[in-house]
Amino acid sequence: MRNFDYITNPAKLLTPEIVQMVGSIHEHKGKQELFLEANIDELKTLLEVTLIQSTGASNRIEGIFTSDKRLEELVSQKAEPRNRSEQEIAGYREVLATIHESYEYITPKPNIILQLHRDLYSYSQGNIGGTYKNSDNVIAETDAGGHQKARFIPVPAFQTAEAIDELCARFLEAWEANLIDKLILIPMFILDFLCIHPFNDGNGRMSRLLTLLLFYKAGYIVGKYVSMEMLIEKTKETYYEALQASSVGWHEGENSYEPFVKYYLGIMLKAYNEFESRVEHLKYHNLSKPDRIKAVIDNKVGKITKKEIMELCPDISKVTVERTLTDLVKSGYIAKVGAGPSTGYVRI
Repeated sequence: MRNFDYITNPAKLLTPEIVQMVGSIHEHKGKQELFLEANIDELKTLLEVTLIQSTGASNRIEGIFTSDKRLEELVSQKAEPRNRSEQEIAGYREVLATIHESYEYITPKPNIILQLHRDLYSYSQGNIGGTYKNSDNVIAETDAGGHQKARFIPVPAFQTAEAIDELCARFLEAWEANLIDKLILIPMFILDFLCIHPFNDGNGRMSRLLTLLLFYKAGYIVGKYVSMEMLIEKTKETYYEALQASSVGWHEGENSYEPFVKYYLGIMLKAYNEFESRVEHLKYHNLSKPDRIKAVIDNKVGKITKKEIMELCPDISKVTVERTLTDLVKSGYIAKVGAGPSTGYVRI
């Protein structure tokens, strides 16, 4: 069976690029508490919006959809799920809320992973959650002609429990020894988890939930205020490319973790940059919503899109953003440029 080495393998990852990325994330983490203390009340809105965005994005990556209105109702617990997709969305919300509230007390051990998977399917019919796969699975990809082919063959079902036991034991040893930077250990663990592919269903969503859990435990809680799942969704092709590149030779212990580690460090850096940008805009919270939108436009060099404004001001509704942009165009304050998806606005 695959040997999980979290002591010597990480040393191979200390390339100049990765070391620089890790150093930058450490700097962001150093500012984290200052931002949190300065904007404690306003950040509640970001937290609520991120919970919705993360739940929606992580499920959409797996082809699970509902309307924006239903998503908000399900995450806010103002509605009961109506179908299988909504049951799975509600289950993700439950586990994500558990991690947000109790991450300090949750250790990634086999029994805990099984319990989190059980809760992921707590709204679903049948006994889907909380047990390892009972048949071998294949990670497939579909080519341009619509033909499926195996991209990766995970650990066989009969070896799954042993593999997860060994994975968690070796990872926790390295975590507690604290000799390797946790920013490197976490994506290594997630890559190995995905290569084991321990469940019949829900492996991708579980991997993203475990990623948040581990980053939170390591003190990087930016995922509470900026949806890392949404950042992954936006770069889904790059994510799968990195996953594929890092899984080649995995069974033989000859794979390189570097592409996957670099991808996740990039996501973390993007999350921190967005977080600091959003917190910066919170200083305008005493302004009216139209004036806040105007301030966002004033601070942007070049073109800004409606989507970018909504990401920077997640508590302002789409209707308000659209109405304000229309008024600013009519008044001659900004000009509308482009058409369709590339539509943007520039200061005149």
